[in-house]
Amino acid sequence: MSTFIENQNWRYATKKFNSDKKISNSDLEILKEAIQLSSSSYGLQPYKVLIIENEEIRKQLQPASWGQSQITEASHLFVFASVTNVDAEYITRYAENMAKTRNIPFDSVKGYAEFMIGNIASLTPEKQIIWAQKQAYLALGNLLNAAAELKIDVTPMEGFLPEQYNEILGLKEKGLHATLVATIGYRHDEDETQHYAKVRKPITELFETI
Repeated sequence: MSTFIENQNWRYATKKFNSDKKISNSDLEILKEAIQLSSSSYGLQPYKVLIIENEEIRKQLQPASWGQSQITEASHLFVFASVTNVDAEYITRYAENMAKTRNIPFDSVKGYAEFMIGNIASLTPEKQIIWAQKQAYLALGNLLNAAAELKIDVTPMEGFLPEQYNEILGLKEKGLHATLVATIGYRHDEDETQHYAKVRKPITELFETI
C-alpha cells in the first residue's frame, strides 16, 4: 500500500482535539505552502485563508459554528474566505505577478489577462461567488493531504453561519465571504471516532469506465 493511501486511511474528521498539543511553526509553514501551491481555475486563487489563533475570537466564533468544541480546542482554526469580486484589477495584478515570476514582459500575458477578464466578468455576481468558493474547496484538499502526511488532524466544516463569521472577522469590508472552516491540531486520546472504520462506497459503485 502506498504511503499516500496509508495517510488517507489514517485521517478522519476529528471530533475532539488535544488542546494542550500545538502545531509547530515549521509544520504550520508546510501547511501554508501546501495551500499556496493548490491548483485553481486560471491559477487565480480567489480566496484568502485566515489563521485564527486568538482564543477570544475563537470563543466568539464557536456559537456561529453550532457550538462545536473543535473551534476552541484545536491548535489552529483556518477560515477559507472567498473573494466576492474578482474584477479586472484583481486579474491584472495576477497577470503582473505571472510576468514578474516568469521574468517575461507583461505584454506577453496581457492577452491572457484580457481573456480571463472577459470570461469572469460575464458571470453574474452569484455565479462568480459560487466559482470562487469551488476554488477554496480545491485548496482544502491540499491542506487535508499535506496534514495527513505530517500526521496532523484536520476537521473540515461546513457547519457554521457564514454571515456571522463575516461580521465577527470583518470580512465584508475586505471583499471576502466565509466559505469553509478547518480546525487543525492533534486528536485527543478520548476521541472514540478515531477507532471507527472508514465508511466509503465500494470502488465498483464509485467508478464507471466508459
